[in-house]
Amino acid sequence: MKLIILLITLTLSLSALAADKKQQEMYSYATYFACDVDKEQQIDDLISTNYGPIYDAEVKNGTMYNWGWLAHHTGGNWRRILYHTAPTIDALFTAQDKINAKYEKMFGNDPDALAKGCKTHDDYIWQYIIGSQMDAKNNQRGKTSMSVYWECSFNGEERADEIVKQHFAPIYNAHLGKGKLSSWGWLSHVIGGKYRRLETITADNYSDLLKAKKSILDAIYGHKDKTHGDEFTEICTSHTDYLWDIQKESP
Repeated sequence: MKLIILLITLTLSLSALAADKKQQEMYSYATYFACDVDKEQQIDDLISTNYGPIYDAEVKNGTMYNWGWLAHHTGGNWRRILYHTAPTIDALFTAQDKINAKYEKMFGNDPDALAKGCKTHDDYIWQYIIGSQMDAKNNQRGKTSMSVYWECSFNGEERADEIVKQHFAPIYNAHLGKGKLSSWGWLSHVIGGKYRRLETITADNYSDLLKAKKSILDAIYGHKDKTHGDEFTEICTSHTDYLWDIQKESP
């Protein structure tokens, strides 16, 4: 009888673990806007007053996990990011369709400040691989963010992911905490442009963010045994960095 109870308990535990892993699977639909700088305040106000309540309602309804609006601080031509996350790609598209339908019903389909001020954009769909952000229901992020967009060899991407999981992740996790990082994540390309992997970190301010980033790089590359760092950079040979102000995020 004890053996039967033990087997039942073990089976239930494994089932719960499998369910947790399924719940933690997460994708992000990110739109990167190129905008007129002199129109950005008007665009930010529009996101806050018109888009925000609709996105918040869909998070509350369970259509998606969360969403965010980020503003350019330092980096390339992208000036704003609008993103939302969900457990599947189909759920990403469903959420987008619902938001667009609600917005048109409430505000019409004439070009708004976003359409007029940000005339070009790039769309990416990312899949979360590992990081503190994997728990979508408890995704505590800071007020500032750094994104590193990596160009990687297609044939070596899975090995790069293994290196991040096995060797880099403990270093990132050691840098979580007050005065350090608030969150970190490693994402893989699903749909979009040339970037194949995305590293994202957040902190309460840029000083903490950049200090933590330097310390992480020192831990990976700044000692005698930098085998895994060197192997990683042979696969992912080029990157572009951005710093973002996190204006709005709805967990």
